[in-house]
Amino acid sequence: MSLPSEKLRDRVSTADPKSDGESSSTVAPPRERLAFAALHHPDYRAYFITTMLSMMADNIEHVISYWVIFKAFHSPTLAGFAVLTHWMPFLLFSVYFGALADRYDCRRIIQIAQVMYMLVSLTWGLLFLTNTIQMWHAAALLVVHGLAGVLWGPASQLLIHDIVGSEHLQSAVRLNSTSRQLGIFLGPAVGGGLMLLLGPSVGLLANVLIYLPLTVWLLRAPYTGHSRHGTQGVRARGLGLKDGLEVLRQISGNRVILSMVLLAGFSALFVGTAFQAQMPEYAHDLGTDEAGAAYSLLLGANAAGAVVGGLLLEGRGLLHANARTAMIAAVLWCVTIAGFAAATDYPVALALLFLAGVLNLTFNSMAQTLVQLKAPANLRGRLIGLFNMSSQGLKAFSGVTVGIVGGFIGIHWSLGLSAVALMAVTIALFAFAIPGSADSR
Repeated sequence: MSLPSEKLRDRVSTADPKSDGESSSTVAPPRERLAFAALHHPDYRAYFITTMLSMMADNIEHVISYWVIFKAFHSPTLAGFAVLTHWMPFLLFSVYFGALADRYDCRRIIQIAQVMYMLVSLTWGLLFLTNTIQMWHAAALLVVHGLAGVLWGPASQLLIHDIVGSEHLQSAVRLNSTSRQLGIFLGPAVGGGLMLLLGPSVGLLANVLIYLPLTVWLLRAPYTGHSRHGTQGVRARGLGLKDGLEVLRQISGNRVILSMVLLAGFSALFVGTAFQAQMPEYAHDLGTDEAGAAYSLLLGANAAGAVVGGLLLEGRGLLHANARTAMIAAVLWCVTIAGFAAATDYPVALALLFLAGVLNLTFNSMAQTLVQLKAPANLRGRLIGLFNMSSQGLKAFSGVTVGIVGGFIGIHWSLGLSAVALMAVTIALFAFAIPGSADSR
């Protein structure tokens, strides 16, 4: 197995040998802050680039398929089903797929997910090309696409941990989050370009090729997701919430892991990305044309902030994983979201959304890093699955806290009150987590 060079290892400190099981909220920073530390690993550079392409392809498919579904069916119900199938699989299957990642070669799991993505894009393209699309086709393809995303998540996190080790894991997690946001940011532009140049059907067929680099690279990658710790072989058992509660019980004594999982879950439940779906109304209330450039800037400001924030934090090697810092960033995120909900000036609202993107990437990537580093090696995949179930699956219900409640009291009030409620919960989690950490001693 190819590991980072001796020269690279000499430039940074070795990881704390207790990092997999200790209860400290802090990951010891290297002696020298290395900008874009994970990218100093050649194999991670390849994974980062190919993963970014796949994430972009995922968003290209959303852009084209949602547009054609709208043209074919004009069905708000099907559009709602698309959102549900995107988030609900995370809630139902994340822990189980995390257990599969603990048990099997993560390269092959990711390749299976990539093949599922490619088959979905290919099928969309053929159905659109032959004009034979039916509603049940769309529903089935949306379900398969959602399952592929859940299957990929835990295996991807174990693989990058294997590639860069504990010492540079935060950098890898943060860069992965940045690449995901970059895919969200670039996907609509590239997808729109493919529709204009090739048409929707051929554009989707061409999109299949964008998934190939990661799938092919994994054929020669020397990592399995288990090479450093030898944890492969954990039996996958249980599905969904019940198994998630069992995993929570097993790590209930580790306040850092528990508080980070709960922080991610509550932020997804109270706010999530529900405000994005309400952006046309926010744009209208800010006096902008819903179909114009001003609306598009609002829609992309959050992702742009996450990309810029990730690059700035990595470029300076700032904010090493720490429970206290994660909580503070989450509280500041609540303040910016509440500020956006109350904003009446367009430039102020745009700036707050951009800042919210920076803060969201900061605390979420930090929380995921802490969960991975503190997790017992034999539970790591399932804990990553639990984190994904919490941080992604609970977004399915943020439409209730922001959207449905907003139908009664107004979306500005519902978003603002959701952010305030999340702030109160985060402060309570802060009080719970910090006394049990080494930081308080």
